[in-house]
Amino acid sequence: MDVIKTQQISARPIEKVIVHPLVLLSIVDNYNRVAKDTRKRVVGVLLGSSFKGIVDVTNSYAVPFEEDDRDPSIWFLDHNYHESMFSMFKRINAKEHIVGWYSTGPKLRENDLDVHALFHDYVPNPVLVIIDVRPKELGIPTKAYYDIEEVKELSKFNLDMGTGCQVSLLNPKERLFKS
Repeated sequence: MDVIKTQQISARPIEKVIVHPLVLLSIVDNYNRVAKDTRKRVVGVLLGSSFKGIVDVTNSYAVPFEEDDRDPSIWFLDHNYHESMFSMFKRINAKEHIVGWYSTGPKLRENDLDVHALFHDYVPNPVLVIIDVRPKELGIPTKAYYDIEEVKELSKFNLDMGTGCQVSLLNPKERLFKS
């Protein structure tokens, strides 16, 4: 775990997220092998770099993930698997760091804030990329999110879309993850 925590990642606000095509293909392939024709989603780690507000996602790997359909607060992400995979990826390309995580959504879910908070242990400003593996429209069915802290009456965590397309503030306290 020390290897993961010592990485140098820019803590500057995210302005743009670039996801390389190989990453998208890898995620869809993982979905087709693990969760095709089910209501399950797959989750994994995004690797790349972050510089001057631009997150460049160049690689990814899947992580075993389970969640309870009836109780969204119950979920499991295999930390040991994740840490051993990152250690192996680090040997192959020392320039790639953890920049966030992905999900095959197709939309934000209630427990995504909890999973996202977990990735703060590995990177100061993680991104969440949601890929819709069964899109209904033409185009690249991805959205990238990152969290911001808002100081109002109470400190709240919000997710903010920032893929270089639109930026919209989502307040999970008003209506959890309304798209």
